[in-house]
Amino acid sequence: MSLAQEIDKRRTFGIISHPDAGKTTLTEKLLLFGGAIQKAGAVKSNKIDMHARSDWMDIEKQRGISVATSVMAFEYEGKRINLLDTPGHQDFAEDTYRTLTAVDSVIMVIDCVKGVEIQTEKLMEVCRMRKTPVISFINKLDREGQDPYDLLDEIEGKLGINVHPLSWPIGMGKSFQGVYSLYDKSLRLFKAKQQQLHEEATKLEDLDDPRLEEFIGEAHAAQLREDAEMLLDLYGPLDVDAYLNGDVAPVFFGSAVNNFGVKELLDAFLQISPRPIARMMDEREVLPDHKAFTGFVFKIHANMDPKHRNRIAFLRICSGKFERGSNYYHTRQDKKFRISQATAFMAQDKETIDEAYPGDIIGLYDTGNFKIGDTLTDGENGVYRGIPSFSPEIFREVINKDAMKTKQLEKGLTQLMDEGVAQLFNFELGSRKAVGVVGQLQFEVIQHRLKHEYGATVEFVGMQLYKACWISSQDEKKLDEFIRSKQRHIAKDKDGKLVFMAESKAWLQMVQDNFPEIEFHFTSEF
Repeated sequence: MSLAQEIDKRRTFGIISHPDAGKTTLTEKLLLFGGAIQKAGAVKSNKIDMHARSDWMDIEKQRGISVATSVMAFEYEGKRINLLDTPGHQDFAEDTYRTLTAVDSVIMVIDCVKGVEIQTEKLMEVCRMRKTPVISFINKLDREGQDPYDLLDEIEGKLGINVHPLSWPIGMGKSFQGVYSLYDKSLRLFKAKQQQLHEEATKLEDLDDPRLEEFIGEAHAAQLREDAEMLLDLYGPLDVDAYLNGDVAPVFFGSAVNNFGVKELLDAFLQISPRPIARMMDEREVLPDHKAFTGFVFKIHANMDPKHRNRIAFLRICSGKFERGSNYYHTRQDKKFRISQATAFMAQDKETIDEAYPGDIIGLYDTGNFKIGDTLTDGENGVYRGIPSFSPEIFREVINKDAMKTKQLEKGLTQLMDEGVAQLFNFELGSRKAVGVVGQLQFEVIQHRLKHEYGATVEFVGMQLYKACWISSQDEKKLDEFIRSKQRHIAKDKDGKLVFMAESKAWLQMVQDNFPEIEFHFTSEF
């Protein structure tokens, strides 16, 4: 198969949502339809009776939430699907932000009962910023939820994107009958079955077909005809280019836990979603069919296999063909590495692969050579942009509770920070270490992983800090003067970049006013 055919075969997308909207459940059902798994897990009362396939870390199983991005690949209808299930919990948003740099499109899951929630709004901001194509899946139609028209208005109002329904619910909750596909003119009747692949469609090119009353009753038939006519007048046919440009979000309705509406979503996704897209390297655009290999690391995870204390770097292939055993140029380190081991993923399960193509996510065994944002090429000296670290919102000082495990603690902190779980700041004065995170729950995850994966016990003590600001200046003397005058508040991040640790918003503003020659940056990429 040619490079162009391999590229055309691939679809790489992420699933995003607010916690508990059903994102991981939808992921499971997509895998079920793709034949990648035979039986899906169910999440109930924050416990996983049969552990969800994509949530594999101990702490995820205990809490019933996703705290790390999982990568899963499977074949469906002649296409190679690369699916990234992201953390829904807002405390792990930065992992999701980075993951969105590695996908070509997104499926956004919305709970029909709760509607658009705050985390969904934040994630959608990132999608809009990158012009990422988005499909919405309104979930849990078997529950009493909001009016579907109100949900569409809420998506447009809160998320700032035009919607285009491609399916429409018939009833909701106890009266839920199924959905009518406005896209392929078919009727799907609802049955509450969680495991079997039972979804069958009945073609109804004309809603005046008398069979409609037989299927859903007179009242529902009359309402569907009225809704379909109104929706056709309002929206017309889908403008696929507008979707691909990130201006319009097609909308589907269903119930992921019941396998309902999932196959319809997957089939339409394959028809309209983008193949691997071009990406910016430095100041030039790299097309996926560029023959020379390029790719970038967007995630690192240590200890995926507890029996082997290894690190895996997740690499998104952007152009050319990857071949195991080849030498590839590491642009940050300015040297070549022989990649003798590369894997494809099914959550924590991995299989060795010999080749991969644009759109694929592969795992590279890492002994500490890779960092998030690193670029690999056939030899070209370029860097893919757009994977910054954001200034954290909560800071805690790290207190080592077992001096005999200092080396284990140092190793654990280094590896977890390289994963992007949180950010570590080493103060210039003394040996104080501060960990900065987006959400409180991250401290619990770090504490848990340090203890169970590295044998190190720590305590996190509160610090009076408002913001970590990366600093630079065109005047080296002014920068040196600033560092000397604010030495107690100067730290370095894990990459050795200078950071000013501001104690309050008002004080930061005053310092900025008093030192106009110093530039204060709120992301590490400047």
